[in-house]
Amino acid sequence: MMTRSLTSLFLTVAVVLITSSVNAQLYDVTSYGAIGDGSTDNTVAIQKAIDECAKTGGKVYFPGGKFLTATVVLKSNVTLHVSSNATVLGHTDTKRYPYQESGIHFYGEEWARQALIFCKGQQNVGIEGSGTIDGQGGSFVVNTIKKPDRYRDRPYLLWFAGCKNVSVKGISLRNSAFWMQHYLGCEFVMIDGIKIWNHSNKNNDMMDIDGCRNVTISNVIGDSDDDGITIKSTSPLISENITITNCVISSHCNGIKFGTESTGGFRNVTVSNCVIKPSGQTSTIYGKPAGMGGLALEIVDGGIMENITIDNVVIDGPTVPIFIRLGNRARKYMTSAAAPGKGRVRNINLSNIIATSADEIGCSITGIASAPLEGISLRNIRLETKGGDSLVDIFKPVIEKEEEYPEGTMFGKLPSYGFFVRHVKDIKMSDITIRTTGKESRPGIVVNNTQQFSFNALDIQTNNDTKTPIYISESKDGSITNSLQYYPVQQFFIKDKGSVNIIVDKPRK
Repeated sequence: MMTRSLTSLFLTVAVVLITSSVNAQLYDVTSYGAIGDGSTDNTVAIQKAIDECAKTGGKVYFPGGKFLTATVVLKSNVTLHVSSNATVLGHTDTKRYPYQESGIHFYGEEWARQALIFCKGQQNVGIEGSGTIDGQGGSFVVNTIKKPDRYRDRPYLLWFAGCKNVSVKGISLRNSAFWMQHYLGCEFVMIDGIKIWNHSNKNNDMMDIDGCRNVTISNVIGDSDDDGITIKSTSPLISENITITNCVISSHCNGIKFGTESTGGFRNVTVSNCVIKPSGQTSTIYGKPAGMGGLALEIVDGGIMENITIDNVVIDGPTVPIFIRLGNRARKYMTSAAAPGKGRVRNINLSNIIATSADEIGCSITGIASAPLEGISLRNIRLETKGGDSLVDIFKPVIEKEEEYPEGTMFGKLPSYGFFVRHVKDIKMSDITIRTTGKESRPGIVVNNTQQFSFNALDIQTNNDTKTPIYISESKDGSITNSLQYYPVQQFFIKDKGSVNIIVDKPRK
């Protein structure tokens, strides 16, 4: 009886939800005067439809056509439904985009203040449908005279600030003048099944999740000139409880990125089942067609990064597939704020990653001497690089650059062609395979000023010019076990006099 009662209850709830969705009141924008001819300014008509819909809740419907509009303001209990033959076109006159106040102090609030679709402090809001929203972002001129001004008067496509229960599903987003979508200080955000093309202007990020909580991002296929799926913290709000899964990402810069802004930080994030591949756009504004970076995890403006898991990822093409960085740029998020202290990075797990066609620079996992990374794990990773012919002095120190902008290429060509590890406490690397398709004399792994490290089942390609597959300096309390040694290299690893308590078993041949 109990089972039947529960089944009956679930069926009743399902029917109510389906019926509610089907019977959601529709507000057709053409009923309010909108004309889908691609040239009529429909801003007033679309806003009227939104305002009416907000009174009862429901959907604002765009039928077939091209609907030109400037800024519209989305309100609680309203979903914009863009049908398959409909395109919402952003107006190309920057004066038609009024400045908005987000209600949240964040880095950039003085100049990033406009949007095609703006939503502040609302709940139960959404954008859906199989149609397109096109910002016509190439029509907005970038002011290059002063640094802040180069960001002014270029609207986001979508901007949600301080909202709750946000849903963006199925839609195609194209050609923003700035970031494609900015979610600032929102809670309960679901982004699912959207397609993104953003190659029309500078700062063309694919999406920016900024100080948000309880976020799911799934089934996204996107291609952007600037960073791809980007987790930010431009205010003291922490970006936390986030899942990213089943996405195909192309970016001329970084495919999946945490940072650069990190005031509050990042906590409890999982990334799984994603592909990062070269862009379909060969001409670039920033970066490279195949991408600058695959996975970039960065803390440089204070804040925390903890409990991050990345699993089952293919990275094909970016120059630097994996980059983990704790620096100390210490940029304030607003003028009156206190200068941020050093950040903290701990509990980072990367597993089951295949990275191919990487450039010769090498991957890096680095903290700073006064703030080492803690609890880093890399497991079952295969890294294939193009290699490089020019010799690098592996004994020459790599410049720290702790105050500089973080980028995987920031250190230049590293002393290792696989992984450069510096200022880390407690790092485990197991089942790591490192290969090169070119001539390579550098070690596969270089470790500096690191303690409590455990390397197991390393498989590092070497050749006649390789001094050693592993070089360790100024480090302590480490072990290297169950690893392969390839001839003709004569020394399986080299350590300097400053490295102590390093245990190495006999390598397999």
